[in-house]
Amino acid sequence: MSGPISLEPGGAHQDTLALRLADTAARPARRAWTETTLALRLPGPNEQEVSRLAAELADRVGPAVHPYEVAALLEAEGLSAELIRERYGHPNIFSLAAALYERVPRVFPEPARAADPWRPDTVRCLLRGVLFALPGLAYLLTAPLWQPGRHAAGPIVAGIVSWAWGQALGHRAYLRMVAGPREAGRTLLAGAPLGAVAATAAGAAAAGGSAVTWAVAAQSLYLAAAGILLVLGRERLLLAALTPLLVGAAVLPWWEPGPLVRTALPALALLATLAAVVRVLRGTYAAPAAPDGGARPPLRKSLPYGLFGLAAAVLVLLEGRTEPYAVIALTVSMGPAEWLLYRFRGLSVTALGAASTPAGFLLRSTGVLGMCLAAYLLLLLPVALLTGAAPAALLLLAATLWTA
Repeated sequence: MSGPISLEPGGAHQDTLALRLADTAARPARRAWTETTLALRLPGPNEQEVSRLAAELADRVGPAVHPYEVAALLEAEGLSAELIRERYGHPNIFSLAAALYERVPRVFPEPARAADPWRPDTVRCLLRGVLFALPGLAYLLTAPLWQPGRHAAGPIVAGIVSWAWGQALGHRAYLRMVAGPREAGRTLLAGAPLGAVAATAAGAAAAGGSAVTWAVAAQSLYLAAAGILLVLGRERLLLAALTPLLVGAAVLPWWEPGPLVRTALPALALLATLAAVVRVLRGTYAAPAAPDGGARPPLRKSLPYGLFGLAAAVLVLLEGRTEPYAVIALTVSMGPAEWLLYRFRGLSVTALGAASTPAGFLLRSTGVLGMCLAAYLLLLLPVALLTGAAPAALLLLAATLWTA
């Protein structure tokens, strides 16, 4: 459309909106120095208050890796938008967070030290060492009744079988412990009697069917029952069951108890141990069963542990033929050996966290291994000298058992 349209008579000029440009020639020229600028200055941040807030929150602002983390912290502290504007002079929480992030230096604190999963129970470890040796008091009480010098083959063979079986059964029970105490108790209840029967049969065959077979059967039954209590962590209960042996051995230097008492005290200790086993297994069966019964590990996984028990028993008994007192000391030292083994594992975990390369971890863990082994051997060295045993043979046997 090129022009206005007349809508009513009278002409279009009456309804036309005319735009007239001002005559620029008539206006005086404006000079630069006559112009003035109106500046509106807003209040800036309150640096003193911001610095005070940065000092208060420095320990929490320092580890932040982005201003948004500081903003979340300020929001958690309850700083409102109005307070941020009035007290700190920032338009919003993100502006204040950015200022704090720039003001506080970055720090990277070390993570909290995790609890040692291998922290040893000192009393329990020492008690286990004592419990390994206490059954020997039964032989001290009953020695005049069955002449162990002539009939030692039966108990020795039975002891070797019990040691090997107990190692394999203990390993299998620990594997089943993952599914729950009920499954571990079932494994022990099924395996321990079989081990006692096998050890009794082997010992009776070595004894030639003599009257010492009863002693072999009692020994095998005790070792099977004691193994159950030790695997389930009932050391104090086992110590209480062996109280008759402690009492009988304590009065021997001053009183001759006679054949009846010499037989009754070991029998009473055996019955007390069996009663403790019944009580403990009843408690495991009261625990809830695993949903699917737990996966049963194959028997071959426990075979190496049984072979280790067999080898350890043979080595210890060979040493005991010439140095019986040294072997007794070695048996008691199994408690400190277990404690040092826990310490080695715990220190190895620490070395893993401190090392930055596989070679560094290998170096650190080797040093830890050498330190723990040296501590164990230094503990046995005075014992070897006091008992008159050859230190080299005893320490070599101890090092072999501990490192294995």
